[in-house]
Amino acid sequence: MGFMSAELSNDILQSAFENDKELYKATLKAVADARKLRPIFFEKQPKLQRHATMVATLAKPNMDLAAGTLLRGWLLKKHSAMLVDFLDALGIPHKDGVVEDLPEKIEDDKLKIAVDTLISKYPREVVAVYLNAFNSMNETGWDNLEKMLEEDSRVQVV
Repeated sequence: MGFMSAELSNDILQSAFENDKELYKATLKAVADARKLRPIFFEKQPKLQRHATMVATLAKPNMDLAAGTLLRGWLLKKHSAMLVDFLDALGIPHKDGVVEDLPEKIEDDKLKIAVDTLISKYPREVVAVYLNAFNSMNETGWDNLEKMLEEDSRVQVV
């Protein structure tokens, strides 16, 4: 969360606030617990101030679970078409962008085509966040995706 633009991190929280109250409340509670405060303390703050505090807290290493849950919820609700496009381009069976079993590895050519497809259709930063989240949240790590995330500036979260 700490490496993306303030605009995008606020969009993620705003999207959860508007479209997934349960996820938003769970994230707010996790932030409040981490700061040893009650959630009501944050609920009384103006939303921009609250979201800035939430992002700063979610960027800490001990908040990986809460930040990951928030990102997955945002991606699945707001950007499911992008997830579907990526998995379809890779030829990986899925249900609305959700995969049960990922292959151990993926061909370089397929990966390049899939990433190029995403970059041509979706905002660069959103693609970068998705690919980095996909890579870090899945037990099956693909060396070629890891290399691409390190070397290709189009998919780096700046």
